[in-house]
Amino acid sequence: MAVTIDHDEDGLEVARPRLVDTDRVRMTGHERRAQLIEVGRALFAEKGFEAVTIEEIAITAKVSKPVVYEHFGSKDGLYAVVVDREMNYLLNSITQALTAEHPRVLLEQASFALFDYIETHTDGFRILVRNSPVATATGNFASLLSDVASQVEARLAKEFAHRGFPKRMAPMYAHMFVGMVALTGQWWLDVGGAKKDEVIAHLVNLVWNGAVGLQREPRLISRR
Repeated sequence: MAVTIDHDEDGLEVARPRLVDTDRVRMTGHERRAQLIEVGRALFAEKGFEAVTIEEIAITAKVSKPVVYEHFGSKDGLYAVVVDREMNYLLNSITQALTAEHPRVLLEQASFALFDYIETHTDGFRILVRNSPVATATGNFASLLSDVASQVEARLAKEFAHRGFPKRMAPMYAHMFVGMVALTGQWWLDVGGAKKDEVIAHLVNLVWNGAVGLQREPRLISRR
């Protein structure tokens, strides 16, 4: 048991038991790092990067500020780790979900993968959709959506060729579709209460039935 040497009212030295944070003693370096990432993730999601301080992170994690610096170097370093982890998780989730060849099923799979992530990793999604002030290894949310669109466009190009549409337009439409899914997901999170399956059904309905009626050479009906 840890003790602290103190003095009684007569000036005599006495040993008093000292409370020890057992978490600090028992956590390995790996466990401490994982804990700090979770603490930072929750605080960044709640308050945003600018409003969170190293001191607040340390207090919440029940460690000293030097411990945070030791693991991440700075608040920027911790934030970059949090963003990279979320980006990799989301990209892998969507990539693994995209197994279909039919474009409509592919859209449903991409939608469910993103909505499932929003539902189970709400803090992570809130962090990703903010404008990141810190450069990260895996880029930002916009670059992630671009990566997903690149995976969709190859399958979309086949469908375009089959229907007689120019394949060169497939990348543009892939970005349109993925962007629509992402924005709808953000709306779903902000509004709350709407059933996930129902929202995705309406989203796919708009995209797919709109795609079915596409004109091969669309023209604007107004002039600028």
